[in-house]
Amino acid sequence: MSKLCHLRGWSGSWWRGGTRSFTANARPALARPLGRGTLTLGGSVGALKRVSPVSATWGRSWLHTSGPHLDVVQFHLSDIGEGIKEVTIKEWFVQPGDTVAQFDQICEVQSDKASVTITSRFDGVIRKLYHDVDGVAQTGDPLVDIEVDGPPGEELGSQTEVQETEAIHMGERETLVKPETRVLATPAVRRIASEHSLNLADIAGTGKAGRVLKEDVIRFMEEGPPTPPPVPASPVSSVRSTPPQPTSTPATKPTPPMAPPTPRRVVGADEKVTRPMDVITKAMTKAMTQALEVPHFGYKDEIDMSALVNLRQELKRSRDPLLQKLSFMPFMIKAASLALHDYPNLNASVDVENSTIIQNLSHNIAVAMDTPMGLIVPNIKKVQDLTLLEVAGELLRLQELASAGKLGSEDLKGGTFTLSNIGSIGGTYAIPVINPPQVAIGAIGKIQVLPRFNAQGEVIPAHIMCISWSADHRIVDGAAMARFSNKWKACLENPSLMTLYMK
Repeated sequence: MSKLCHLRGWSGSWWRGGTRSFTANARPALARPLGRGTLTLGGSVGALKRVSPVSATWGRSWLHTSGPHLDVVQFHLSDIGEGIKEVTIKEWFVQPGDTVAQFDQICEVQSDKASVTITSRFDGVIRKLYHDVDGVAQTGDPLVDIEVDGPPGEELGSQTEVQETEAIHMGERETLVKPETRVLATPAVRRIASEHSLNLADIAGTGKAGRVLKEDVIRFMEEGPPTPPPVPASPVSSVRSTPPQPTSTPATKPTPPMAPPTPRRVVGADEKVTRPMDVITKAMTKAMTQALEVPHFGYKDEIDMSALVNLRQELKRSRDPLLQKLSFMPFMIKAASLALHDYPNLNASVDVENSTIIQNLSHNIAVAMDTPMGLIVPNIKKVQDLTLLEVAGELLRLQELASAGKLGSEDLKGGTFTLSNIGSIGGTYAIPVINPPQVAIGAIGKIQVLPRFNAQGEVIPAHIMCISWSADHRIVDGAAMARFSNKWKACLENPSLMTLYMK
């Protein structure tokens, strides 16, 4: 005897929609919820795939399916943008067998522009990691395999696409919370530690937020681990079973012998160490190679910063914390914007392929910063619309993010003009290299107190700063560069003059 069972949305031949009939023997079988796998209709088995919501009607027949099937999703590195084609894996936050939920951190990667934390869009279990720490991943390469419990087919595929386009958060990275046991270090530092079989957790970091620097690793290799402090004696109970014995002199604890310093390894005359370039070095190599195609010309001058030095001393007496931390750099950035307003060709960019000059209307002034990860050049957007205090606040924000390696892509893209304060490290003059497609850059030297003649012919001490400009001679001529520099110089030598031009 047989019964007729009608299933909507299910079939043995990948049927989509509609109603199809199955004839099955009417012997009972265990009824379980519908799911992926095999379907038993009174003993006959057929492989099924669900493609739409299921509804079924039957007489005395019983339905049986296998348990839910788990899918393994290959999690790929998305296109981060900004021309970034590869990243270095800085740290894994998961290991095979770990359970992850949506928005859990999977790994941290370092591009040539910023550190990026990649998060999960699925609930599941990590089954495979495709790269080691300090390994290089190209855009589109798989990162991990995640075993997920969900519907197959088109629905799962659409979720994978959402993951690849939305899982990377760059501008919001500073809000993410890292595990407390994480050791802060750059990929280059991690590579050095790995080559010498060192555990970064054993090295005391002297960088910002405890970041382990290259110097810390070298010091650790030369001096060895620090001697732990002596353990304090446990407190003595107020009740004693026997009275203390008087002693003539207090017992002194012998000082443990100092560990001998680690001997330096003897290096052969022809011995070399080869290491791969990190992503920041690769980006620098590419940019500087492009810069070689630009015909540079240089222009140098001196600026008497005495009036600005006196103004800064007065401002530092204020109770405003921002004024107390005010440096000369915000004045230089704002003065550059005022000069760019009169000489907009220096705020342009060159499109070589289309033989066009792009005039940038916004003054997005970039500032070169020396960080533990290397040279980073973020920029302050729309300086022409900002006050001096607003420029100072933005500069302080960028410096803090750069030191912590948390700069987002928005802070790094779109620069139209660059200033490099090489004088904060040392030196007076430099030959700065243009950062294409920009057409001008300035290198600021250190301020020195030097003898100069005043208007009365008297020798006085003056605070002298040197400036070195480089410009693209294809669209900037020497006269335009000199006039721009004179306007910038006038604003810095007469700070009150800047207020006349500010909006």
